[in-house]
Amino acid sequence: MTLSSSLPVQPSAPTSAEPAAPAGQWPRHALRIASVAICLLLWQWASLHRVNLGLVTFQNVPAPQEVLAAAWALAQSPKLLSHLSASLARVFSGFAVAAAAGILLGMLIGRLRWLSDVLLPPLELLRPIPAVAWIPLAILMFPSSEISMIYITFIGALFPILLNTIHGVEGVDPRLIASARSLGSGRGAVFTQVILPAAAPSIVTGLSIGMGTAWFCLVTAEMIAGQFGIGYYTWASYTIQNYADIVVGMMFIGILGMGSSAAIRQIGHLLMPWYLLQR
Repeated sequence: MTLSSSLPVQPSAPTSAEPAAPAGQWPRHALRIASVAICLLLWQWASLHRVNLGLVTFQNVPAPQEVLAAAWALAQSPKLLSHLSASLARVFSGFAVAAAAGILLGMLIGRLRWLSDVLLPPLELLRPIPAVAWIPLAILMFPSSEISMIYITFIGALFPILLNTIHGVEGVDPRLIASARSLGSGRGAVFTQVILPAAAPSIVTGLSIGMGTAWFCLVTAEMIAGQFGIGYYTWASYTIQNYADIVVGMMFIGILGMGSSAAIRQIGHLLMPWYLLQR
């Protein structure tokens, strides 16, 4: 009898790659829902009691039921589809161009030192400029107001994608690259088979953040011109001091931004099975 046959067989421990039981997710979901409910209750209480804390006051802030009534009125309006379609087109057009440019430039800057010295300083000079400061120049540069609005969302999404891509490329283990080269891989194969998969988690993070900042810049973009869009709706509500509609526009932007960022993360996880196995 061999030693291996005499030892009792131990059941294998579950690995981290195995999906968690659905029942184990319910406490987390319940906690998240409860946190949102508590925020709504605090908002309702502060609005009803006209809380005034000195630096912060709720004396003119609409209560949640007023916002809900305004949201229901907007949902029944035929303009809602026009607002949503205009904003989605602007955000996703700017984001798509920013994703292509940010990933390509980030991959090259992260690997080529001379290109980093040439391109990174002017990009870092432009990065702190807020989106609202680009409005006059965007109007001068582009003959179409629609392209100007897309450009503002592009600027908002570009730098998070670019910097996260550079960070991901620079963080690739040099031993992986050396091993691939020793096995005869060319520069193109090293980029596509080693560097890109290793940097993919950082790239997905940059895409998720970039999508959020694109929605963040939407109000700024739609201040340029336009008659439709969630950002335009929010700004127009502010000009006529319709406070409930302002909050409705803000909530629409928040929900759409959160949903699109979550979708990008989910798609990234589906495209990176190796990353899930490492967690």
